[in-house]
Amino acid sequence: MKRLIALFALCACLGVAAPSLAQQSTEGSGAPAIAQPETAPAAAPAPAAAEEKKPTLDSGSTAWMITATVLVIMMTIPGLALFYGGLVRAKNALSILMQVFITFSLVSVLWALFAYSLAFTQGAGVLNKVIGGFSKAFMTGISPETLSGVIPEYVFATFQMTFAAITPALIVGAFAERIKFSAVLWFMGLWLFFCYVPIAHMVWGGGWLADLGAKDFAGGTVVHVNAGVAGLVGALVLGKRVGYGREPMPPHNLGLTMVGASLLWVGWFGFNVGSELAADGIAGMVLANTQFATAAAVLGWMFVEWMSKGKPSMLGAASGAIAGLVAITPACGFVGPMGALVIGALAGIICYWAVTSLKHALGYDDSLDVFGVHGVGGMLGAVLTGVFMSTGLGGVGYAEGVTMGGQVLKQVIAILTTIVWTGVLSFVLYKVIDATLGLRVTEEEEREGLDVTSHGEKAYN
Repeated sequence: MKRLIALFALCACLGVAAPSLAQQSTEGSGAPAIAQPETAPAAAPAPAAAEEKKPTLDSGSTAWMITATVLVIMMTIPGLALFYGGLVRAKNALSILMQVFITFSLVSVLWALFAYSLAFTQGAGVLNKVIGGFSKAFMTGISPETLSGVIPEYVFATFQMTFAAITPALIVGAFAERIKFSAVLWFMGLWLFFCYVPIAHMVWGGGWLADLGAKDFAGGTVVHVNAGVAGLVGALVLGKRVGYGREPMPPHNLGLTMVGASLLWVGWFGFNVGSELAADGIAGMVLANTQFATAAAVLGWMFVEWMSKGKPSMLGAASGAIAGLVAITPACGFVGPMGALVIGALAGIICYWAVTSLKHALGYDDSLDVFGVHGVGGMLGAVLTGVFMSTGLGGVGYAEGVTMGGQVLKQVIAILTTIVWTGVLSFVLYKVIDATLGLRVTEEEEREGLDVTSHGEKAYN
């Protein structure tokens, strides 16, 4: 019995010592070490982990982004064109349709040639704070296999093109019914380069406002404040329309305006929801926020107009919808539904004040209230983004160490940067074009209407 116990003890000792001996026999010999059970799994996942980091195309998000891109195109043509077309006098209806249509086409071409690259690539040194480089000019280096995140870069570039195209098209409404068509073309091309591209890069392309932490989910500063300021400067430089304040200038077809506003409302879901660049939960939240804010703005504008003028108008309801869409644009991915309702309601009320009291007090002729709706609404939405991001108010919360006051300050800095940059450069562009081509049509041409004098056609025969 004692011998049997001793034999078992010897076997146990050999069993424990054997792996250690085997490992020692390979160290320093150049032979591969024996794989240990505890180390084998650690070595195997390395290639798999590397593969996980490599972007792969998400077909669902790609399908959604193609749809969103088409929706934003619909916002401009025909949405914005019809909205503006119904607001002008009949003798200028075709001219405003033409200006929006051609602006959209011109910017699309310039975007492919150089603007996309300057907005969304790395710039040289300190210049990257303001503008990108030419590494992807003429769409160089982009192929069907090139991805931006989980979607094809062609889709991303085209989606961003729709933002670049609608922004200068918005400006058209400020100087409607009195500008030369050639001046429109030159201004839009130059403004894209000097104003839109730098602001887009600063906010979305890795520039200094992005580094600062300013939040703009879908274009409050990049699109609406940018366009609103340029429109106000244009209205001031060109001066008032002939007969403004003395002759009635009512919209000639509010039916077209309502259709255009409705197309803008529907298309705006591509604008806002598409800015998530994915089909996910945040996109769903943006969908809800966009709808709630817009509806609240319609009611806000309608009731304040009803109280002040005695009657609610279709024009007011349509304008309220646009004001709500504008104001929720920078905030839609950062606030909750209740915050969206408040932002929308305030936008309807404040933008109504801007296009009536503020415009009258300052005496400028912004034909279709680009500044009052897009400029003021964009500023309001950008500031309130900083407020309603708070988790206590239903938002997604701030970055670590950032307070509500700190975030609001960042938003204000982004707004002021856009106002100064675009205000100064737009003024210079208007003046240069006026000194070379001339900005404004003659009084006789303006009285006859731009449809005939500029294009030799009529919207109605």
